[in-house]
Amino acid sequence: MRCRDAYGYELTTGPLAADAYVGGIRDLLRLRTGAADRIASSIALDPTFAVGHAALALLGHEMCVEVDIAARLADARLHAARATERERSHVHAIERHLLGDPAPLVHHLASYPRDALLLSVAMPTIAFAGVTDVPEQAWRIVEDAAPAYGDDPWITGLMAFVRQEQRRFDEAMDLSCRSLAAEPSGGHAAHARAHAHYETGDHAAGLAWMDGWIDGDGAATDSLTHFSWHAALHELSIGDLAAVRARYDGQLQPRQAVGCRALVDSGSLLFRWAITPDATDVPSIEEVVAVTGRDVLERPGTAFLGMHAAVALLASDDRVGLRNLAAWCAQHPGATHREVVAPLATALGLLAAGRCSAAADRLAALGASTWRLGGSDAQREIVEEARIAALLRAGRYDEARQVLDARLDRREAPRDRSWRRSAAAQAARILSPSTLISTFASADGAGPPSTAPVVAE
Repeated sequence: MRCRDAYGYELTTGPLAADAYVGGIRDLLRLRTGAADRIASSIALDPTFAVGHAALALLGHEMCVEVDIAARLADARLHAARATERERSHVHAIERHLLGDPAPLVHHLASYPRDALLLSVAMPTIAFAGVTDVPEQAWRIVEDAAPAYGDDPWITGLMAFVRQEQRRFDEAMDLSCRSLAAEPSGGHAAHARAHAHYETGDHAAGLAWMDGWIDGDGAATDSLTHFSWHAALHELSIGDLAAVRARYDGQLQPRQAVGCRALVDSGSLLFRWAITPDATDVPSIEEVVAVTGRDVLERPGTAFLGMHAAVALLASDDRVGLRNLAAWCAQHPGATHREVVAPLATALGLLAAGRCSAAADRLAALGASTWRLGGSDAQREIVEEARIAALLRAGRYDEARQVLDARLDRREAPRDRSWRRSAAAQAARILSPSTLISTFASADGAGPPSTAPVVAE
């Protein structure tokens, strides 16, 4: 009998390797621990298993799993010659995706919509960065493929994430709850629900549910630090900085993270925490930098990682690193690296150098393009928060209040209200007769420093 994957596609390998691969993909799709190890065991059992090699190359590129990406791709190409047409197309799609060409993967899914691994790759989520700069295209890919899965809880969870990206939060919540009822440990459904709570300002209920899931049904999740990050975002939004500290110490230490999660979760939280009004004694980001490594920080494989690398380099006051990142991205074959990550690194370099007004202007100009970076709205808004910090440091308090008002129109957050009150107080002080002259004399429009630091001390 021929071996098949969980969705019926033939696998050109023996039963032991097939079982390991199918189990690894199942765990990967559900964000469970051990997925990469199980996929690796499939090629140990059958070194000629093409799609196993390709999957490991993909995980190395997207998730910073420690594999020799070039070697895995070479073996995948070599052994695909003896595989099925679907497997050859699968390998080719992964290879081109890693080179920045999404077209073969999109074409592959039109012919093989139940190739769940590549469908997961197509949609920017907790697991992968996506294959298109245009969110609507990613949504359409998932929506077109979804009928082929029926009521499978995994696709229901993925559709829930699509709906929250479309800001259809009631539908997202309904779909995620339906998926979790069938499969309580499903990571995509839990992730969609986490976003629905956050984006609607439902911080108390979202935090309570997230804590229960982390300690319960989600305890075996591979990317658990990301769910801890979601819980910390609620605590940060509420303004409970003591809870953020306890969360970081207990669940978000960089050494506990898997792959790139130290950069994406721990690093981004430290930056957002540090620029929060009244934040004190924020831990240094240096451990995140050490765990991540210079290669990822200055030569990130995806634009999404590039955004987080730029923020981490700013938070560590690494101006040389920011210049190196900007220069490398400016020569990158990928348009998003060149057109979004490089200017972002340059803007944050200006902020690190104290040219806060110029940095604020550069970050404002990038605002309409940040969606191209991949990830979620909740992750990309770190660029907006850097702009707020720059505006406050530049003494441009009215503009900072306008940005904060727009955020508050999107969702309620006591942290943003505190930020707004700080900006209003600074504006009132700057307009008083005793400070007006010194304000206009400040270099680069910097004005008096804001009460919120730009980086952790």
